[in-house]
Amino acid sequence: MNKLLPYFIIFLFPIFSSCQNNLDLKEKEYKINKSNEEWREILTPLEYHVLRNAGTEKPYTGLYDKHFKKGVYSCKGCGEVLYKSENKYNSNCGWPSFDDAIANKIEYGVDYKIGYPRIELKCKSCGSHLGHMFNDGPKHTTGKRHCINSIALNFKPI
Repeated sequence: MNKLLPYFIIFLFPIFSSCQNNLDLKEKEYKINKSNEEWREILTPLEYHVLRNAGTEKPYTGLYDKHFKKGVYSCKGCGEVLYKSENKYNSNCGWPSFDDAIANKIEYGVDYKIGYPRIELKCKSCGSHLGHMFNDGPKHTTGKRHCINSIALNFKPI
């Protein structure tokens, strides 16, 4: 049993880190603050799950995965403009992908929900979960892939 203790601790560390990380983020003050009840009134159950509980929509099901019209993408929670269409590309991952965001609109954090660290992307104005960032984006631009849930976005054509 004593030989298994280090493995047990290593296994539980990401879980406890994730719980603590989520607690800290939920207590953070944003420019736009609403109670859980207020969010539930304005969001559908799936939108609430993704934006407020850091859920994920199923791949290849979102409205903006294969959407390439010229315009801007804003946060579904608060309307803050986050991404420009010129930064969107087809990564074939099943979710909308961008190589960069509009400056100072995204909050970067770390989550351990699936057992290893990932860079979480959140709206800086309201704290809504958007998706995650990976280092497998286009090498000729930023090398980053902002993998965003369609349901976390609205689109406005230009």
